[in-house]
Amino acid sequence: MLERLRGQLVVSCQADPGSPLRDSYIIGRLALAAELGGAAGLRVQGFADVQAVRAVTALPIIGLTKTDRNDTDVYITPTSAEAVRLAELGAEIVALDATLRPRPEPLQNMFAAVRAAGAQVMADISTLEEARAALDAGADCVGTTLAGYTPYSRALTTPDWDLMDELRAAGLPFAAEGRISLPEQAAEARRRGALFVVVGSAITRPDVITRWYAQALDG
Repeated sequence: MLERLRGQLVVSCQADPGSPLRDSYIIGRLALAAELGGAAGLRVQGFADVQAVRAVTALPIIGLTKTDRNDTDVYITPTSAEAVRLAELGAEIVALDATLRPRPEPLQNMFAAVRAAGAQVMADISTLEEARAALDAGADCVGTTLAGYTPYSRALTTPDWDLMDELRAAGLPFAAEGRISLPEQAAEARRRGALFVVVGSAITRPDVITRWYAQALDG
C-alpha cells in the first residue's frame, strides 16, 4: 500500500472538537473533495471518521487516534487496541507515535498487533534517532509529523527540511508531514526524498487558512 502512495499527495481530513466541521459526515465529504482534487490517500483521525471515509472512498486510509492520557505524553494512537480497531475499520496503514518518550506499550508489540490485523505501520517521529529506532522495531515507514512537537526536536514554523535531508542521507523511507502549507513546499519535500507528502490544514481546515490571512492583514 505504501508503494501505491509513492510520489503522491495524501490529504489529512481532520477537524478538532469545536470546529464547525467536526462531524463524521463532513469529514467524508472532505475526503471526497480531496479525492476529486487528485489525492492518492487520506489521513483520518478517529474510529467514526475512518468508518465514514471508508464508506465513501476506496483510497488508502492512514488511520490514527488522538487520545489524552495521564500516564504518557504519547498522543497519536498510544495503544495497540486502538491501532487494531483502526485496521478493522478499514485503515490500510495505521499511524502511531513512535517517539522515544515513555509509552503505555512497547513499539514492537504495537507493530506486531497492527501487522496481525493486516495493516502497515507509519511511525510518526520527531528526530533521526527516533526514525532509526522505529524502523529497527519493524515500522514500514516513518513520518516527520512530530518534528517540532517534542521538547527535544527543532521548533520551527516551516517544514523540517533538515530532518528530511537527514532521513534521505540515511536511506530511511519517510513521509513528509507537518507545516507544509504551499504546493511548492510539497514539491520540495518530494525532491528531498519523501516517499509521499501529507498535507492537512492548508487543504481541509478553512478556519486555519482564514486565520493566516487575517493575521497577515493585521500585521
